[in-house]
Amino acid sequence: MASPVTGQAELDAIAEVLASGVLTNGPWTRRFEAAMAERHGTEHAVALANGTVALAALYLATGIGPGDEVIVPSVTFFATASAVLHVGATPVFADVEPDTLNLDVESAATAITDRTKAIVPVHYGGQPADMSGFRRLADTHGLALLEDAAQAHGAACQGRPAGSWGDAAMFSFTPTKNITTGEGAVVTTDDEALAQRLRLLRNHGMSAPYRHEVLGHNWRLSEVQSAMGVVQMGRLDTILARKREVTDRLRAGLDALDGVLTLTERPDRTSSRMIFTIRVPEGRRDAVAAALTAAGVEHRVYFPPIHRQPPFAHLPAPRLPVTDAVAAEILSVPCHVGLAATEVEVIVGAVAAGA
Repeated sequence: MASPVTGQAELDAIAEVLASGVLTNGPWTRRFEAAMAERHGTEHAVALANGTVALAALYLATGIGPGDEVIVPSVTFFATASAVLHVGATPVFADVEPDTLNLDVESAATAITDRTKAIVPVHYGGQPADMSGFRRLADTHGLALLEDAAQAHGAACQGRPAGSWGDAAMFSFTPTKNITTGEGAVVTTDDEALAQRLRLLRNHGMSAPYRHEVLGHNWRLSEVQSAMGVVQMGRLDTILARKREVTDRLRAGLDALDGVLTLTERPDRTSSRMIFTIRVPEGRRDAVAAALTAAGVEHRVYFPPIHRQPPFAHLPAPRLPVTDAVAAEILSVPCHVGLAATEVEVIVGAVAAGA
């Protein structure tokens, strides 16, 4: 499903870190943060250990806690909503758009109550959600707008970078992402006070050695990972260009098949194309999955609706007709930079055989 692009430059940067003797809270982390802030058009960026704790830190830094509600989609990775539980708040699931799988503005609007504290659009597959719509909705109701941009490095909405629309945004760097540090995350924001709260939370609440201002955590990103992140940021444009070539070829082949739907890419959005998801209606998904397996092609469901997972069983069952409909249809196929044209043909041929 993924093929991280790494090489000698990453090894050289890591060796420089090891030779320096500074393995955490050092200059490479600051360089990585500066690169992310510059690329995504924000004043601040804060590196954290992984995307899950970055979301929890972001919720805490925004003042979200017991008694509060946070609106999230269900077609997303588990952490978007599990981190809400970790801070003692309640996730409220809203529906998605059927052709993009992004959180639907109108559905989110109907989910707002007097307990709602934030809306968290997820940029599914790397395509930004309707951020101008969500910005208006959040401003109208006085809510925090927090982007789950885990998949959207280098993406944009209406020419404006993902990660700069909300009060803050979280980017993840696990190995399935277009660029990776193994584990790790960065929160981008223009809010200096919010950035400072995040820095306190990630480092035991310390404002100076052994002076603890708040109850914090050890959520730091290491210098080794940050050095890798700096190098990976330098590769981002090349990776995105290659991903466009691969996904354009995939789309051309799959769009020609009867019974297979590819997701829509809005003309005012620039997607990072991290995930390539198709919809296979009329009960044919299992047959397509079997054909892909027979052809030796890895595939996954990105993502089974998380509101059905046991940790959320105590919540009222949400009404999500689009989510329920697409849950039985979605299937993701490989789209990484290492895919050769012949391998794309194998993927398309296998999908055609099953559909």
